[in-house]
Amino acid sequence: MIRLLDFLAAFFGLLFLWPIMLVVTIVGYFDTGSPIFIQERVGKNQKPFKLIKFRTMPVSTKSVASHLAGDVSITKLGAILRKTKIDELPQLINVLKGEMSLVGPRPNLFNQEELIQEREALGVYNVLPGITGLAQVQNIDMSTPARLASVDKQMIDTLDVKKYVQYILMTITGSGSGDAVR
Repeated sequence: MIRLLDFLAAFFGLLFLWPIMLVVTIVGYFDTGSPIFIQERVGKNQKPFKLIKFRTMPVSTKSVASHLAGDVSITKLGAILRKTKIDELPQLINVLKGEMSLVGPRPNLFNQEELIQEREALGVYNVLPGITGLAQVQNIDMSTPARLASVDKQMIDTLDVKKYVQYILMTITGSGSGDAVR
């Protein structure tokens, strides 16, 4: 049921939001010269996939977790995109392809070894990563790997259609900041 909801939401999201995505792509080209950000992340069963987002930092920014990058790395457009969560819209393509869910544990980088160990121990990689989830709406980021893995596991164990919709609505209405840059 959740995969069907993911597919329909991603399909209609892309169908109706493409004008916004086109404008952000054009403006982003003038902001960074490369408006689309693609990065390899850890997916379901620890298989790599290419996460797609709008770029919010200069192309030269080091590939580290957001909480390690520092807010001076965020462009002016990037700050707006992050605050409104518009930078996440291209991930609807990942959802449509079946690489992500709308709701699930945020996909981490392969160099986040402590988080990988914590998540692996709790079976967090048995599900698709998500655009949002319990950790994001509770402002828990990747800087606390054990806590994040524990909350991810709690979300996985209790996720139903009602909570799935609740996390999405909370994200859309501005609850949580997810992996905020400090």
